[in-house]
Amino acid sequence: MIPISVVKLDEAAEELAVEVIRSGRLAQGPMVARLEQEFAALVGAEHAVAVNNGTTALVAALEVCDLRPGDEVVTSPFTFVATLNAILEAGATARFADIRDDDFCLDPEALAAAVGPRTRVVLPVHLYGQPADMAAIVPVVQRHGLGLVEDTAQSLGATVDGRGAGSFGLGTFSLYATKNLTTGEGGMITTNDATLADRLRVLRNQGMRQRYQYEVAGHNYRLTDLQAALGIPQLAGYGANVKRRKDNAAQLSAGLADLPGLRLPTERPGRSHVWHQYTVLVTADAAVSRDELVAKLTEQGVGCGVYYPRTVYDYDCYREHPRVVADPAPVAERVARQCLSLPVHHHLTDDEVQRVVEAVRTAVGG
Repeated sequence: MIPISVVKLDEAAEELAVEVIRSGRLAQGPMVARLEQEFAALVGAEHAVAVNNGTTALVAALEVCDLRPGDEVVTSPFTFVATLNAILEAGATARFADIRDDDFCLDPEALAAAVGPRTRVVLPVHLYGQPADMAAIVPVVQRHGLGLVEDTAQSLGATVDGRGAGSFGLGTFSLYATKNLTTGEGGMITTNDATLADRLRVLRNQGMRQRYQYEVAGHNYRLTDLQAALGIPQLAGYGANVKRRKDNAAQLSAGLADLPGLRLPTERPGRSHVWHQYTVLVTADAAVSRDELVAKLTEQGVGCGVYYPRTVYDYDCYREHPRVVADPAPVAERVARQCLSLPVHHHLTDDEVQRVVEAVRTAVGG
């Protein structure tokens, strides 16, 4: 089986983890500080604040936006549920703007239409490794004087006109096991605002700046040094890993280019893609349905994934939720029926990439 994702850590990660274990200091300490410094440099932000997962990164970022009951956060309906859960946990109301199917991210025109008198924050999701159209989204945010929190869980290292995703507002990242860079569980918040960075550091540490000196009602959102030790060695080779993903994506696109009913992902002008996922759309004129293609690929030993099978609000627990405003999102709803992600990770060999191509061609009769 060729898996949709692979987690491999090298000897450098093992050695650094052993160093932490032998030091006796496993909780947040110098390794976390080192990870934060190097992570900020990669993103192009002045500050990075490590937390224990990507969801708490979102929650903390929203909390320092000083939301009040009734305030709305406008986000994408086509995302992992953590985006929505974080908005609800922060006490805000979630409202959605539709996406574009050429980048799977917020449609700036739909966003502008969704902004209302209660909107306080815009939360674009940089999906699959490609950033949203920040050149068009940022003016909407600025025009209405809104906060900006970026869900960059899948797009570490991606750029918009040379500027790092996660550096336009408060950037939030996931370091979950299957991400391009992982600490097993972990998250990061980036910002160019020193005051916000300070507030986030206090918030993640039970509201303490110094032991037993509480400034706010906080949380235990700390990352451990042991986790940071797993992530630090990956930063040095991150560019090479992304390049391999780009090469794999190019091979997939070349091999699948002429198949009817299969719409391939593209890197949009001015935006760099780090290919966390290679996601195709199986359209109505394809020889097989999306779900039939999944079954056929599985039979041939090719892993694949549907990210995501429904819009995020299309579940019983959210349909009647008083703080979920589910305006129609026809593009996102169609994409959820058609999307399929193929293996593109940097551990694939050229032969495995060609096996994926051949399996897809066989499955659709091309």
